[in-house]
Amino acid sequence: MKTIKKGILGLLVLLVTLSCTEEKKSSTFDLIQGKWKLSRVEWSTGTVDNVPQENSYYFILNSSKSANNFIIDGNKGSWSFSDSIIFMNYMPNEVHSKVDSLVILKNENSYVAEFKSGDEKVLTIDENGVHPEQLSTMMELILVTKNELQLYSDGSLYIYSKETISSSGFSFISIIRGAIGILFFLFLGWVFSIDRKNINWALVGKGVGLQLFIAIMVLKFPIVEAIFDGISYGFVKLIGFTDYGFTFLFKTISTGEVETPLMNFAFKILPTIIFFSALVSLFYYWGIIQKIVYAFAWLMKKFMKLSGAESLAAAGNVFLGQTEAPLLVKPYLLKMTTSEMMCLMTGGMATIAGGVLAAYVGFLGGDDPEQQAFFAKHLLTASIISAPAAIVAAKMLVPENEKINEDLSINKEKIGTNALEAIANGTTDGLKLAINVGAMLLVFIAIMALCNGILFQIGGWTNVNELIANHTPYDSLSFEFLLGYLGRPLVWIMGISWEDSIYVGELLGIKTVLNEFVAYPRLGEMKASGLISERSVIMSTYLLCGFANFASIGIQIGGIGALVPSRKGLLSKLGIRALIGGTIACILTATVIGMTL
Repeated sequence: MKTIKKGILGLLVLLVTLSCTEEKKSSTFDLIQGKWKLSRVEWSTGTVDNVPQENSYYFILNSSKSANNFIIDGNKGSWSFSDSIIFMNYMPNEVHSKVDSLVILKNENSYVAEFKSGDEKVLTIDENGVHPEQLSTMMELILVTKNELQLYSDGSLYIYSKETISSSGFSFISIIRGAIGILFFLFLGWVFSIDRKNINWALVGKGVGLQLFIAIMVLKFPIVEAIFDGISYGFVKLIGFTDYGFTFLFKTISTGEVETPLMNFAFKILPTIIFFSALVSLFYYWGIIQKIVYAFAWLMKKFMKLSGAESLAAAGNVFLGQTEAPLLVKPYLLKMTTSEMMCLMTGGMATIAGGVLAAYVGFLGGDDPEQQAFFAKHLLTASIISAPAAIVAAKMLVPENEKINEDLSINKEKIGTNALEAIANGTTDGLKLAINVGAMLLVFIAIMALCNGILFQIGGWTNVNELIANHTPYDSLSFEFLLGYLGRPLVWIMGISWEDSIYVGELLGIKTVLNEFVAYPRLGEMKASGLISERSVIMSTYLLCGFANFASIGIQIGGIGALVPSRKGLLSKLGIRALIGGTIACILTATVIGMTL
């Protein structure tokens, strides 16, 4: 049996290695996709204009198996590519076409005005309002490389440079802003502490220092960065095998192809949760996860002087969910101190489960393997860095003042009697989680729409909608508007630019009030539309990487309480503080990352 395990482990390592060394051959169709910033225009008149860097004229091309979308000059639509020509169809936000004729038509008891340019109708006005006609245009592709795009249209050449998500290195401003942010959120931890005099400031300093150390090693040291890149590409390759099962289940029997309507969130993202949950269960059965968790726990115990139980819990939360990680310390739950229990709960709030990591990668990376690997690396790093951050937050909110047990022995309980049962159990758990995620998204997004409908009516009655539309980035009074402005000061202190802070504040609010499954798709929309900067996208990825929301309080009370019913009262008492601690931990993690960008 040991030989079989070693053989399978060897194959997995080989898979990861191959995925790291494999070069992806990019076609022209692949190269033209992405976010391009206009840098120069060579007009048909012969003049050349260099576009100032502070101006943001973007051409964004995205492609998925279900649709190809573009954004240019604020207009959104669909596109296709053939024989060096990019064809675009869109409904314009504003009509700039030359109008040379006006046709008035009588329609029953009303009149319709049609504005035309030649034989083409560009605008219609009727009793229901102004209706721009869908426009079609085309641009000729002159040149495309990884860093430059040249398009020819109406006699002029438009030259774009590639906008990439990359780190720009340390700067004095980013370090100062980050330091101020860290001090502010540590101050919040002190404010909400139940025993300020007994806060272990040495532990707090070590925890923040460990966060900075891990962030610098992963993002700035080439060797460590290459290792994490390799793990990320291997992870993307691994979850890519979900497509085989997906295609088998949902392909059309006659053609063998998957019908387009199925290529959506429910049928594309959720199956990865099921597949990865089964893998995690199998690795747990083989004892692989326990060994990795033990190594992390040993390091944190030695460095931060923690008890054995809370070290294991903190390390377990990096890879497992907030109800699975407590299984690693099940023998200790009955005798854990209040501070240790707080550390267990806060760790669950501040990190993510391996099963949902695949879904988050899908939200942010789409169908692009490069982007998937990029965000897989940051999401994995976020979960690791948030472990010491959770300890810092927990130990500030509920300092330790009791005798601790330093024993570091991990629970040997297996998930199943053999490997096949472990896979079956993991698949069942993954199916439950996927259905739960889908149901939560359905309900919470519907609730958001209901709230927005009510708020829109209130805004209309009070004329607030008009004020908001004229003076804010939002169109009317809405749930997102309220959350954006409530969270804005916090994320600005965190290091987000003032321009982006309202949108990132909205994400923080959505994650806390609803959950991260609603927040990550919204971040994906902001990323695709270029609504926030690349730096803000990365920091938001870390900010949202945790289960810190109100629903998680009930999940932890029910999940951990099932393992130790006699301590449900303590779990209930610590619920809100664990939510505060988890939120502070995620913010600290994003702040630390912001210092390195």
